[in-house]
Amino acid sequence: VAGLAVWDGLCLALRCLRCVGYSFYVPGVAPINFHRNDPVEIKAVKLTSSRTQLPYEYYSLPFCQPTKITYKAENLGEVLRGDRIVNTPFQVSMSVEKKCEVLCNFPNKPVTLTVEQSKLIAERIREDYYVHLIADNLPVATRLEFYSNREEEEKKKEKDVQFEHGYRLGFMDGNKFYLHNHLSFILYYHREDVEENQEPTYRVVRFEVIPQSIKLEDLKADEKGMCTLPEATGSAPQEIDPSKENQMLFTYSVHWEESDIKWASRWDTYLTMSDVQIHWFSIINSVVVVFFLSGILSMIIIRTLRKDIANYNKEDDIEDTMEESGWKLVHGDVFRPPQYPMILSSLLGSGIQLFCMILIVIFVAMLGMLSPSSRGALMTTACFLFMFMGVFGGFFAGRLYRTLKGHRWKKGAFCTATLYPGVVFGICFVLNCFIWGKHSSGAVPFPTMVALLCMWFGISLPLVYLGYYFGFRKQPYDNPVRTNQIPRQIPEQRWYMNKFVGILMAGILPFGAMFIELFFIFSAIWENQFYYLFGFLFLVFIILVVSCSQISIVMVYFQLCAEDYRWWWRTFLVSGGSAFYVLIYAIFYFVNKLDIVEFIPSLLYFGYTALMVLSFWLLTGTIGFYAAYMFVRKIYAAVKID
Repeated sequence: VAGLAVWDGLCLALRCLRCVGYSFYVPGVAPINFHRNDPVEIKAVKLTSSRTQLPYEYYSLPFCQPTKITYKAENLGEVLRGDRIVNTPFQVSMSVEKKCEVLCNFPNKPVTLTVEQSKLIAERIREDYYVHLIADNLPVATRLEFYSNREEEEKKKEKDVQFEHGYRLGFMDGNKFYLHNHLSFILYYHREDVEENQEPTYRVVRFEVIPQSIKLEDLKADEKGMCTLPEATGSAPQEIDPSKENQMLFTYSVHWEESDIKWASRWDTYLTMSDVQIHWFSIINSVVVVFFLSGILSMIIIRTLRKDIANYNKEDDIEDTMEESGWKLVHGDVFRPPQYPMILSSLLGSGIQLFCMILIVIFVAMLGMLSPSSRGALMTTACFLFMFMGVFGGFFAGRLYRTLKGHRWKKGAFCTATLYPGVVFGICFVLNCFIWGKHSSGAVPFPTMVALLCMWFGISLPLVYLGYYFGFRKQPYDNPVRTNQIPRQIPEQRWYMNKFVGILMAGILPFGAMFIELFFIFSAIWENQFYYLFGFLFLVFIILVVSCSQISIVMVYFQLCAEDYRWWWRTFLVSGGSAFYVLIYAIFYFVNKLDIVEFIPSLLYFGYTALMVLSFWLLTGTIGFYAAYMFVRKIYAAVKID
């Protein structure tokens, strides 16, 4: 029955997605070969700003439109990212130059912007919006040249080059607004090797743009739609006055250059924008420090434990041993079930779901299967994997719930399937309402929301029930010692055994392992950068697992030595202590790195950050809990209990 329910749910979800019009594919895998004069389509993706965090559709501004507007069928990840890929009226042909051409339908008739349109453009320029276009699935980039801190002689020789994603909509000078109404496209192609008698083929390997603001009077257009660009020294920029109507021409030019870059390496320009040497140094430094500290902690614990176990197992000194204080004295209470076992097992089940999903996503992305050219594939894969990993989350939650003497397995399964996803869906729905109010393309459409709900209740929920059923039926975890009927009194604890102090102490080491990667991940999310350092990320994830396990074992050992046997909830909370530092870092990043001042962008930032912190807490708490549980079972199985 459960299997049929899963199959029905999967069919229902796929039907909903088909109705919405999604097509799940991997673009950019097979190269497209162009012949000379073949059209190269320029498409628009969206408008973005790191100041507002609200993406908008390209045609939300009064740009020139083609005769027929066609939106690309997007996958789930693209919809959630706010991408709305649409065709544009730019006419670009392979290896064909264009000096200057008017974009709109009326060649020598300027476009008139109404007062409302002028106000909207001025507002978007003030909010520092960027326009994102693609050609052959390559995003447009603006070249930035600058001198680095070299010696004076070297400065004269070469400049450093960086690329900015997209191009600025316009700029401000004082209180005046200027629009970039002329785009100079520079496209690079690589000539492919062909037979002598065959026509040569080309592949697009880079897409650059130089945006310019040119006043209407300086752009001389004829009836054929051709125009003449003024000399750079004598041209004035195109001002947008938000208090009145504005007239202008939208123009563009196309320049082609041959490149030695092969098609397989064409994304390197976009993925190597950061200083790689600093990144390598920081990662290696974190790896060395974390392994060094973890090794020391492991050595201390192993040596101390060996000594403890040897003392406890001496038959001569049983009476002396029983009078000692330490972790052996709480053997009759250490496996006593905690309060709220259903909630604890549900949270740990969600943590297992997250762990499996993140591990598979990072590993697959490391192999290059979720590259940025596969637009939206990363988020789509993550969503589907989380749904299907419900069977593992349910299994582990069900088995632990039975170990903790739980009986209501159906209620436990429902709690596991709805507690964490319900919080995520609730926060996202509230934030989505605010995004809807701003008419942003980042708002999840209603059909997509219905499809996600169908996936949740049609795939994830039955799979969690299925896993929970088998986990609950399986033999519970074998605890090596019996639990006393009467709980032992817990002595008064020292100040450093406080939960909050434990969270602060336990969170430093795992956070130190990944805070460098956290900076790059935050830059990718909030500043519209590409992130493709999944090899580093996989290594950091392994170190995070090791450090969380090590620190969790140390903390539970200290707690048991203080004769406090209430370790179940405490270990889960303390092991996730690095999430507290992630929250502190997110606040620091917001204050120092971002230029967000308005209410709704701030709400979006802290809303999504809260979800990240919650997910990270569940992940690290689950890793630490299972490491501590294995450790506790191991040490109590190693001593002789009379």
